[in-house]
Amino acid sequence: MTHHPTYDVLVTGSSAKLEVGYIAISNCTLVHTAEGPVLFDVGGTVAREMIRVGLKKRGLAPSDITRIYMSHLHHDHSLNIDMFPTSTKVFVSRAEWNYVDNPHPGDDWVPWMIKEQFGRYDLTLLEGSGELSSGVRYFQAPGHTPGCQALALAGADGKTTVLAGDAIKFPKEALRRRVDHSFDTPEVAARSIDTIMRMADIIVPGHFPTIYKEGDSITWDDGQAFPLVMR
Repeated sequence: MTHHPTYDVLVTGSSAKLEVGYIAISNCTLVHTAEGPVLFDVGGTVAREMIRVGLKKRGLAPSDITRIYMSHLHHDHSLNIDMFPTSTKVFVSRAEWNYVDNPHPGDDWVPWMIKEQFGRYDLTLLEGSGELSSGVRYFQAPGHTPGCQALALAGADGKTTVLAGDAIKFPKEALRRRVDHSFDTPEVAARSIDTIMRMADIIVPGHFPTIYKEGDSITWDDGQAFPLVMR
């Protein structure tokens, strides 16, 4: 019997930009598979409590997450890895693992000692594409970094949802078919966007609510809420 995965966005990312710098909140998405939950990206420090609260609302704790799939290793996607037990199985692309040893000179987003942190886990380095679980396919989506990767989920309704990470950060990149920041090459990034746009009916970007294909265009239901409480 075929199992169709489902997904839950635990933390909704933000594409908000400051006058100098960014509000770096990335989407963190829980994928429900026949073999148990997979967390897609673990976010940065600003999302730490959001992840904890999101899991608790679903009756889960960090110790219940046995598999983590990393889109790439920039700090806004990776720094919360220490929330999870070191027995957790973690998937990173081999290209990304190699990239963080010698990142692009303009790439300020690679965290200090990130390999030492991830090296404490049950680490699997992925190449190419393949099946992570029934109905869950991983594939490489380079461009933002050379080692970006994504997940394609085969829904029960026949639709494909792609968890794109920063291969597509927000709708502008999908519409223009180019990324704002390419630490590989713009041409490689554009090919990854084209690949995702061809295969996906639904896209969970890296820093925006879920977007949906409508013919040759896209739409989305939710704006980006960003409630602030001054203290």
